[in-house]
Amino acid sequence: MTATADRDPGLQPERTRLAWRRTTLTATVVALLAGRQALHSGATPAALVAVALSALAWLGFLLVAHRRVSVLDVARPEQFTPRGALTAALCTVALAVFAAAMLF
Repeated sequence: MTATADRDPGLQPERTRLAWRRTTLTATVVALLAGRQALHSGATPAALVAVALSALAWLGFLLVAHRRVSVLDVARPEQFTPRGALTAALCTVALAVFAAAMLF
């Protein structure tokens, strides 16, 4: 017998699903606050581009998170692909960079 055959996932998929939901909520708040900040400081072309890029990064993260959460419905979910992890990381970094750029 292998160790994976005896594995009891317990609540791990549920905890992971909840973590993805919390992270998605956080990304949504960051994108909305970035948009609010850009529009309150004046709707300059640069601010509109930053809002559009933030929205694009948020949508990319939302897509990855939705795919991952939907896979976690089974006791033994598929592994998270490196491509999905890279996309999620890039979208998170992009949101942080765009939000910081709008502050300056």
